[in-house]
Amino acid sequence: MKQMHGALARPEVAPAWLKRLGVGGFLFFLIKGLLWLMVPAVLAFVGME
Repeated sequence: MKQMHGALARPEVAPAWLKRLGVGGFLFFLIKGLLWLMVPAVLAFVGME
C-alpha cells in the first residue's frame, strides 16, 4: 500500500560536470576576493617604505 514517488524515493544526484563547475566557481571567486584584499595591503605596505 505504501508507494513512494520517484522524487521522494531517491534524491537526484547532480552530474559530475555541474559539481566541477560549482567547485571552479567557488575557487575563482575565492581567489578573486583574496586578490582584492591583497592589492590594497601590498600598496599600503609599499607606500610605507
